[in-house]
Amino acid sequence: MTIIGITFFSLIVLLFSVIIHELSHGYVAYSQGDPTAKYEGRLTLNPLKHLDPFGSIILPLLLFVAGSPFLFGWAKPVPVNPYNFRDKKFGDMKVAIAGPASNLLLAIFFGLILRFIPDAMLMSNQGVALALSYIVSINIWLAIFNLIPIPPLDGSWILFSFLPSKMEYVKNFLRQYGIVILVLLILFAGSLWFTITGALFQLITGRLLTL
Repeated sequence: MTIIGITFFSLIVLLFSVIIHELSHGYVAYSQGDPTAKYEGRLTLNPLKHLDPFGSIILPLLLFVAGSPFLFGWAKPVPVNPYNFRDKKFGDMKVAIAGPASNLLLAIFFGLILRFIPDAMLMSNQGVALALSYIVSINIWLAIFNLIPIPPLDGSWILFSFLPSKMEYVKNFLRQYGIVILVLLILFAGSLWFTITGALFQLITGRLLTL
């Protein structure tokens, strides 16, 4: 693949991965009794319903041009009304974990394909190996990043579901300074995310991540 081809393919993979991520939130919310996403026409794979101009296109392009070891982006969040959930205690957590879980399942599915394709076939079809590697690594990265327990990421909803009411100050602190903490993590912990992604990539595919 050429650089332009890799960029275009990576953006397509990222776009549909974040769309599936948001769809998973919407479908689990719907299964919990909340029809908000359905009524707003967001339970669809049509990318036009989910595109966020900055998060889906501009930011990933900037990261790629800057030579970032990972691509990151987001689609427009699927609207959810937790007051409709049948499970009032853990409904938020179930909806939140659905997004990262969908990305992890995508990574495992395509990673196992990459793992069991004969080496001889990959050597003669290196474009296929590269494409599968991007699909797996991008979805691993999305799953890991979104599980960080800092607002507005999904991990924060999981954390808040288990925090007792007497630790409300922790929630307030993270809500107030979450964006600042996330920016610092992105700026100074990029190599850590790449290391974790590489380790999970090797665990799933049996191959080293060499993108």
